[in-house]
Amino acid sequence: MRLRTLPQSIAGVALGLMLATADYRVNPWVAVFTLLTAVFLQILSNTANELGDFMKGTDRLSDRQGPAYTLSSGLLGKTEYKAMVAAYVVLSIASGLAMIWFSFGTFFSYGAIIVMLLGVAAISGAMKYTLGRNPYGYKGYGDLNVFIYFGIVAVLGSYFVAAHEIPNWFLLLPAASVGCLSAAVLNVNNIRDMESDAATRRTIPVRIGEKKAKVYHAALISAGWIFMLAYSFSRAFDWWHYLYVLTLPLFIIHIVRVAGNSGKALDPQLPFLVVSTFLFAVLAGTGFVVFLF
Repeated sequence: MRLRTLPQSIAGVALGLMLATADYRVNPWVAVFTLLTAVFLQILSNTANELGDFMKGTDRLSDRQGPAYTLSSGLLGKTEYKAMVAAYVVLSIASGLAMIWFSFGTFFSYGAIIVMLLGVAAISGAMKYTLGRNPYGYKGYGDLNVFIYFGIVAVLGSYFVAAHEIPNWFLLLPAASVGCLSAAVLNVNNIRDMESDAATRRTIPVRIGEKKAKVYHAALISAGWIFMLAYSFSRAFDWWHYLYVLTLPLFIIHIVRVAGNSGKALDPQLPFLVVSTFLFAVLAGTGFVVFLF
């Protein structure tokens, strides 16, 4: 399930829910099922990604820079693994429908239908990253997909599910912030795997080279901070709105370590950035909720 990636799936959703809590009264069951749906979608994405890589012969145990995976290690057969992927599709749908029901009380309202369509798109996006005839992850579009789903959809979608409206488009700023940081998580993964990816994938690091990919990495993280600072500036001033600044040293340490390492030595930086992004998002949301009191 690649458990170390799960905080990343919660980061944007948690931020969206907390921003909604700062503006409205949020049903706790909506929050629970929104978070649970995000986790199931992340696990679905992880397992579908592994299945696609295995079926295309790109996930070879000898080439792994990160942890060995289930299929390439022979711990599960392909048929068993496909059944597990199908199970996570069902769990994602069930949890998503529960989220919609507790939020809207129906599946046929305008808002409920919008959220269902987003759910279908999210499941499709999770499956088609490496599966299918034209997997977009092999063409270098993964960063854009992560920016959209882990940032824009996660923050604005969870806010909409909780509040039933998007009161202003300033909310695009925190959404873009988490989107940039999430894309950076994928980017450090792709920098780590450049050597094994070169033969089959056209990821951004493979396209532009390691040196420029590290500059791009620093730019993504910097953009994430700029977007969040801009959102804080747009709200009534209060020091609590800048609580996330406490995580700045973590990002500085991460950028320095990425700049100075390559290949397998970058693997620890993947969970490091995931946890840093999670803390960033949670502290940002907490600052706006605490401001109410």
